Amino acid sequence: MAVYLVTGAAGFIGSRVAGFLLANGHSVMGVDNLNDAYDPRLKHWRLEQLAASPCFRFTKLDVSNWPEVERLDFPAKPDGVVNLAARAGVRQSVETPWIYIDANVTGTLNLLELCRRRGIPKFVLASTSSLYGAHNPLPYREDADTTRPLSPYAASKGAAESLCHSYHHLHGLDISVLRYFTVYGPAGRPDMSVFRFTQWIAEQKPVTIYGDGSQSRDFTYVDDVARGTIAALKPCGFKVMNLGSDHPLKLVDVLHEIERLVGGEARLEFRPAHEADVPATWADISAAREFLGWRPTTGYREGLENAVRWYMDNREWASAIRT
Repeated sequence: MAVYLVTGAAGFIGSRVAGFLLANGHSVMGVDNLNDAYDPRLKHWRLEQLAASPCFRFTKLDVSNWPEVERLDFPAKPDGVVNLAARAGVRQSVETPWIYIDANVTGTLNLLELCRRRGIPKFVLASTSSLYGAHNPLPYREDADTTRPLSPYAASKGAAESLCHSYHHLHGLDISVLRYFTVYGPAGRPDMSVFRFTQWIAEQKPVTIYGDGSQSRDFTYVDDVARGTIAALKPCGFKVMNLGSDHPLKLVDVLHEIERLVGGEARLEFRPAHEADVPATWADISAAREFLGWRPTTGYREGLENAVRWYMDNREWASAIRT
């Protein structure tokens, strides 16, 4: 079986990718710097789920620090790198853009250089639908214009994609770039709407809505995204692909479904829409369907039910996570 380096292994998507790889009989070396971008208790909980496997090895490491990356010691040369280490979040990037450049641009460069020097043939980059901005027609296709990002987060991921293309061109690295669309599910990020809405409704806190709630997102279940990410380890040369549900939902409809599942009523507080937010996202997933044989299989009701169940099962400590 293969050996993979998964960065951001304590993260929401990274931990699911690592778990699926382990379940498929592969060995995984996970790295993560366990930063405090959000409550580290979530990250440690995810790592605990992976630690039970004898084929999982974890190293605390900051991918933006080249000396640390250069010193990485592998039990065997990896067959590929899945780079899920990143600073995510549109609004936060407006406040602290330097951190996003370090993690998303310099971190990607360091890992590409590691692949070049160690002869690691495959690289998968987690990118974002935020690159499409607000000016492209829906649904978003991979050949749409991505030169007008609305946030430093989106700009940093665009720079990472450009670095990937240059390393493919110059050094022959085989690279898959995946643009994720609003990933949600159990043990999700607490800065995203599904976790926030669940906690706020369950704990009878005010529910903050930016805008009027009519904005739509292509909510995509985390297990579907993890399966697509693993499928993208196949040889491709250089390819950019969307991973989304192809079924956008209005934010207010997601809120009402979570109300039903929690058994509570939201106390709504509306605030102005953020300048870095877009009114809608919608993925054209034909490239991933045709090249990877991938399609999402988890409907939003099932996915939201799983996310809410996880929260209620872990409510004793999840209720204290800052959202």
